[in-house]
Amino acid sequence: MSQAPPTGKLTVLYDGACPLCRREIAVYQGLQADAPVCFADVSDPATELPAMTPRDQLLARFHVRHADGRLDSGAAAFVALWARLPGWRVLAWLARLPGVLWVMERVYRGFLRVRPVLQRRVVAWEAARQARRIERDLRSDHAGETGAVAIYAGILAVARDPALRDLAERHQATEAEHLRLIEAWLPADRRSRLLPAWRLAGWLTGALPALMGPRTVYATIAAVETFVDHHYQHQIDHLQAHPGPDGLLPLLLACQADECAHRDEAMASAGVPAGWLLRLWCAVVGAGSAGAVVLARRL
Repeated sequence: MSQAPPTGKLTVLYDGACPLCRREIAVYQGLQADAPVCFADVSDPATELPAMTPRDQLLARFHVRHADGRLDSGAAAFVALWARLPGWRVLAWLARLPGVLWVMERVYRGFLRVRPVLQRRVVAWEAARQARRIERDLRSDHAGETGAVAIYAGILAVARDPALRDLAERHQATEAEHLRLIEAWLPADRRSRLLPAWRLAGWLTGALPALMGPRTVYATIAAVETFVDHHYQHQIDHLQAHPGPDGLLPLLLACQADECAHRDEAMASAGVPAGWLLRLWCAVVGAGSAGAVVLARRL
């Protein structure tokens, strides 16, 4: 029933500033596989536009450009795109039945009249969702930095090695500064309700290894900071793809850099590779850190 796909590259011209369009295009991009289709965001001033075609015209309706330069818009553009996508070609075939394309075009024009309202609602929904995510991330960061300060407090309560104590004092000061900076972003009533538990868990995570000696402490710090590096990177990746409040991304990047420096210093101080028992302990520490993040994001 379906026809063979047309030949020649098809360029989809879409409005990347429209949240509805972005979602739809993401679906098509996931389906295109090896189809000869490329995508151009005409809301981007750097995008080269078809000759003699104003940007406003391209933003007002959905367009595709064929390999020969011909433009289709509206329902015809959707049909041209569907004809290139595996699994969607049957829709293109149905759209070419008598009268179907005419109905599709009228429906599309009706959608264009309500699109501004839908766009505003989606933008508001996305902003609210982004704010909730950032709040949860910051709550986990605050809990983590609270625990980190307590880790070094536990180390300093037990350890007597001068080099280890010097490292713990310097690292604790950095973590305390991280905590202060994150507190400026997160109101007190939005912080984790389990902060006493994070302080106790952190203190024990520092004190118990300190009973076993400096090498165990260094390995523990390296394990914690390795997890924290990944934790911050996850947030950084999200903010780079979905920008948040000004100043937050640089803060997370600076905190991550400090944590990586702590990790590298601890690994260098540890010396020889850890044995299986110490590796097991570090795995437990990493798993505990991951579990703490899950809880702190919610409580």
